[in-house]
Amino acid sequence: MRILVLGAGKMGSFFVDLLSFEHETAVYEVDPKRLRFMYNTQRFTSLDEIDAFDPELVINAVTLKYTLDVFRQVIPHLSKDCIISDISSVKTGFKEFYEETGMRYVSTHPMFGPTFANLGALSQENAIIINEGDYMGRIFFRDLYSRLGLNICEYSFQGHDETMSYSLSIPFVSTFVFAAVMKHQDAPGTTFKRHLQIARGVLGEDDCLLREILYNPKTKDQVEQIRQELKELIDIISSHDEEAMKHYLTKIRENIK
Repeated sequence: MRILVLGAGKMGSFFVDLLSFEHETAVYEVDPKRLRFMYNTQRFTSLDEIDAFDPELVINAVTLKYTLDVFRQVIPHLSKDCIISDISSVKTGFKEFYEETGMRYVSTHPMFGPTFANLGALSQENAIIINEGDYMGRIFFRDLYSRLGLNICEYSFQGHDETMSYSLSIPFVSTFVFAAVMKHQDAPGTTFKRHLQIARGVLGEDDCLLREILYNPKTKDQVEQIRQELKELIDIISSHDEEAMKHYLTKIRENIK
């Protein structure tokens, strides 16, 4: 299959490396410097080069802020039979966009970042495939993610964003709060060191990825919930209410069973 990857960032490079030995691949990137270390693939810096390549599948791996704009630039250079796809962590507005294009499409979300995840051992990681769009496109990505050992779930576009607002925004924001109040410790405890390791991993991710998670329209409600829980805990601590603390600890222990 002829596969065009849009963007030569971390995820774009990952997909090119993954696919280039089994498929005819090309990568389109407006910044030529990013293409210096792309091997075993064609490298495009102009849209006209896409016409001759005539891809059968396009994987849009640019950051969320530019995903739809790049699609709009590239689609006029694609055949009507080409399948377009994204790997964005937020899907708001994507269904409407895809349906307006009239193109075959598939939308997925590999839930790991090249900075934090071990790309050589992804069996503990997850991927989401949106259960709308082109059937053959979904089959392609299901096979690809299965070969990586990923746990695969299916959601609608709306269900995906609702799930992401919970599963990503809560740990990300909690990590931000830890990092914001953290001070250097000469003799850190085990729990502190584990939190610090997580914080370094999360904050080692690309700023664009972090913004994508936080700008999910459903994230605000999750952050508000954190604020409410912190207020309750502050009230208990301030009053030294042992009975209230007992009930609070029982409640949160139930949540993690």
